Amino acid sequence: MVKSNIGGDEEMRVLVLAPVGRDAALACAALREHGIAAEECAGVEELCREIARGAGAVFLTKEAVMNGGTQPITETLAAQHAWSDLPFVVLTRGGAVGNADLLSSLAGLGNVTLIERPARVVTIISVVRSSLRARRRQYEVRAHLDALARAKEERELLLASERAARLSAEANSRLKDEFLATVSHELRTPLTAIIGWTQLLRRGVSDDIGAHALEVIERNGAAQLHLVEDLLDVSRIISGKLRLDVQPVDLSSVIDAALDAARPAAAAKGIELRATFDAESHTVAGDPDRLQQIIWNLLNNAVKFTPQGGSIEARLARAGSGVEIAIADTGVGIEPEFLPYVFDRFRQADAKTTRIYGGLGLGLAIVRQLVELHGGTVSVASEGAQRGTTFTVRLPAAPPVSQPDEPMHSRSVVEVLPSSDASEGETLMGLRVLVVDDDGDARELFARTLADCGAHALTAASSAEAFDALVRERPDVLLADIAMPEEDGYVLIGKVRALPPEGGGLTPAAALTAYARPEDRAKVLRAGFQVHLPKPVKSSELIKVVARLAARVGAA
Repeated sequence: MVKSNIGGDEEMRVLVLAPVGRDAALACAALREHGIAAEECAGVEELCREIARGAGAVFLTKEAVMNGGTQPITETLAAQHAWSDLPFVVLTRGGAVGNADLLSSLAGLGNVTLIERPARVVTIISVVRSSLRARRRQYEVRAHLDALARAKEERELLLASERAARLSAEANSRLKDEFLATVSHELRTPLTAIIGWTQLLRRGVSDDIGAHALEVIERNGAAQLHLVEDLLDVSRIISGKLRLDVQPVDLSSVIDAALDAARPAAAAKGIELRATFDAESHTVAGDPDRLQQIIWNLLNNAVKFTPQGGSIEARLARAGSGVEIAIADTGVGIEPEFLPYVFDRFRQADAKTTRIYGGLGLGLAIVRQLVELHGGTVSVASEGAQRGTTFTVRLPAAPPVSQPDEPMHSRSVVEVLPSSDASEGETLMGLRVLVVDDDGDARELFARTLADCGAHALTAASSAEAFDALVRERPDVLLADIAMPEEDGYVLIGKVRALPPEGGGLTPAAALTAYARPEDRAKVLRAGFQVHLPKPVKSSELIKVVARLAARVGAA
């Protein structure tokens, strides 16, 4: 630590070494009487220790020098900083001729002033004060040098900080560039297939090629949707807007559902999927959809990195007071140096253009964030390349659940969900459905889908046009987009719900919207819609929702 003061009290004291009679006591008393801090030393060793601690000057008598010698003092002075030139005031007798030995001994001390006995007190005080002034100037030099050194250190720290910040910025910029290049590649790849096969269909092809083209388009559209959903999930996580719908969840059913979703991809590579569950209960408190997303992401990752003919095992077991899920594969494994970065966003073990495996490097980052939001942990283990990988998720077991006096959500907000046993055949025959969307392609798609199932589809391109049509035509079901110019879907449903029942105020309605966040769903239901359908919407799901809203299947 650099000293900030210029000669403190301890550093300006006068050390007195006078071993004969009462010389030391008298000298200390005289100095103190004139406001000078003085400290008596019992011998040369003590004097050297005190010099090392700091002093303004040293007052010696001839006897002290001749009896104790100056070599220890000289060695102590040699350890001082270059700026230090400690003043010595020596009280002697006999002049220069009679003190040849004394002068020889004092030669190593450097800054020495001799006072001849008998000396007046005022003379001694004057010499000592002069020595202290010289010493204070030395401390000022020290302070200046120290200041130049607080500045040099700060400069070095600033330079080091700037270098670190620059390297971090360069690394982040490189990661961002690599990520944007990867996003562009991953989005363009399915788009190439979608656009290319669509153009091929327009030129006319045989039925078997046409069926294959539609399969390719659908598969690549689903892949692109998955990429977009991953990006949105990461955005929600970073902004702290990801919300969980927490409820008791049986993990065995969640894993079974994730396994079913992963089977087609695994079967295409001849990969064996196995599940091993112990006999214990595996209930946790969590969001079932997000828990399934965790397991599916891990399974999808395992399928991607497991070669033809490999195997993947999903294990579920109690672990202390919690539950442990392990996804183990016989795949390519992970090099030890990359293990610490497996769960980082946008990090991939192979980010080169020659990489074998696609993806954005977001799936495992999303897994970690979702697991931590559930109060759990996730870890990875691999013995290296071609040795397989095991991901382990640990979640706290669900506490006992007591029945609440009131439901968690408002009784007035109820979402009508599609029935699972609805068919796509004649379920909409004769229904009048009003489709509202400012995007012409989407509007035409929804209307044609409904018409193919026997419904009479009315269309509107704006909220105002839709409201007029609803009052005039009195449709059985309203399907409305949310984001529209001038008046959005919230304004439209507000105007509809303000109508009297006999005027269409109770018309069942579903929101078809690209706003897919949980908070968007809640807002849609509060506004007066019965269903929130995030775009893109599967035709089968659209048909089931319309049938359900119209009470054609099950109870409304």
